Amino acid sequence: MHDVLIRQAVRDDGARLRELRLEGMRLHPLAFTADLADAEAQPIEYWNDVAERGGLGTTPQALFVAEAGAELVGMTGIWTPSQPKLSHSAGIWGVYVREKARGRGIGEAMVNAALDWARQKKLVTVRLSVVVTSHSAKRCYERCGFVVYGVEPMAVQYDGQFYDEFLMVCRL
Repeated sequence: MHDVLIRQAVRDDGARLRELRLEGMRLHPLAFTADLADAEAQPIEYWNDVAERGGLGTTPQALFVAEAGAELVGMTGIWTPSQPKLSHSAGIWGVYVREKARGRGIGEAMVNAALDWARQKKLVTVRLSVVVTSHSAKRCYERCGFVVYGVEPMAVQYDGQFYDEFLMVCRL
C-alpha cells in the first residue's frame, strides 16, 4: 500500500468518493444511516457536489479523504448546524476505511483532521454516534478524545432488528 495522504475532498474526487461510500454502505450497513438505494440512484453530479462542498447542506462543512496512490481508501465528513444556538458544535459523519487499509491509523487521522477543522472554526464540541456493536470504531473515536455521554436505544433499524448507538462527544 502506498503512503496515505489525508486531505479535503475536491470536485474531481466525486466518482471515487461515490465508489468508496457505496462500498462502505454495502459492506457495513449498520455504520451508515443513509439509504443505499438512494445513494446508488444519485447522479455523478451529486457526488461531485458532495466532494466539492463537503456535503450538500448550506452550513459550514468539510469532507476529508484518505488517498493512497490514485485510490481513495477512507473518508469522513464534518458539518455544523445552521441554528445560531447550536453553531458552537459540529457533527462527524460517514467515517469509513477500506478493509485493506485498516490498522494503520487512517480512521484516527481523518477524525483528527475533522477535529482540527472544527478548532479552526473555533467550535467547542464535536459529536458523533456509533452503533454499540462497532467496538473498533468506538476505540478509534476514544483515541481521538471522544467520550460516551449516552446511549440512544433502538437508534438504527436494519433487517428487522434494532440497534442502540453510543452518543459521543469531544470537547475541543
